[in-house]
Parts: sequence; C-alpha cells; structure tokens
Amino acid sequence: MLSKKILEHSTAIQDLVNIKKNIDSSINKIFKSLKAGKKILICGNGGSAADAQHLTAEFLIRLNPKINRKPISIVNLVSDTSTITACSNDYSFDILFSRNLEALGKSGDILIIISTSGNSKNIINAIKAAKKKKIFSIGFLGNQGGKCRNIVDLPLIVNSSNTGIIQECHIFLGHYIFNSVEKSLLSPLRR
Repeated sequence: MLSKKILEHSTAIQDLVNIKKNIDSSINKIFKSLKAGKKILICGNGGSAADAQHLTAEFLIRLNPKINRKPISIVNLVSDTSTITACSNDYSFDILFSRNLEALGKSGDILIIISTSGNSKNIINAIKAAKKKKIFSIGFLGNQGGKCRNIVDLPLIVNSSNTGIIQECHIFLGHYIFNSVEKSLLSPLRR
C-alpha cells in the first residue's frame, strides 16, 4: 500500500514538468508585479486556506533561513474568524474572497487562488472580481481544473484527483515558485 501511494505521489510531482511553461510564466508575472510595487493576493478554502497562510508567511517572513531580506508584499484574503463569520452571516460565504479583493486589490496586483476542485463558488467569484480590477490570476488547481480552469488567467493544474496529493503538489509548487521569485528579486542582474 505504501509503495503504491509513493508511486502515485511521485507520478503527480513528475507530471508537473508538463506545465513548466505555465510555472515559468507565473514566476515571471509575480516577479514583474512585485518589481512594479504591486502585491500578491492569495486565498483558498480548508486545506488550501492553510496552504495560502503558509505561503503568505514564506513571503512576509522568509523562505530560506540563510537569506535575510525585506518582507515581500502578500495579503491573505481571509485568515481571521471575525471576517469569515461576519461575511458568511451578513452576506454570503460565496463572496468572502471577492469582497476582500474589492477592498484590497489594485490593478497590476496578482491573485493566487488555491483550489483542489476548481469549483468553489467563492474562488470563482474572486477570479471574476480580479478580472474587473485588472488583476492577473494564477490558479493552483487539481481535478482537471474544474470551472476555474477556463476563467483563471494562468492555470497550474496538478494531474491527480487525490485531494492530499494535489495539496502536496500545491505546496511544492508554491515553494518552488516563491523561491524562484525571491531569487529574481534579490539578483543584482534583475534589479
């Protein structure tokens, strides 16, 4: 059983090579946005919300214990229970991310959505709100991308239907992309 699970995981990781072009494009888009003084907005539900918080901490604090740098501008669209419960109670959970994006997002920012299904209504609404504000969207997706596949500007789809494997690949992708962006931001050749 363990061997089968390891093989399933390694196959999903190896399949990420097939989306290399989109991974490289996401690194470039995020780098250019940050160099222009813009910020990253990030969101997800459940385990993907935890991944969004994790990646937010990586940019705000640091990725590599040997590199001390200034914080990188990133905002988690929801990480507090007061905002979550107020929006859900007073309006709808479906607008949780889009409402916060409307308040915090500016043209030229980057939205990163994390969704294993690609079908969450609040994620779809966030992407639509981003389009209205001219905010480029990058989707960490699984399960063939769901509905988000066709509305996000740049899909990064993990080739698996196993939620745990998709989440593991998403955090791998997040670390890889964020490390690459950090290196570019700190490179004297890219300044």
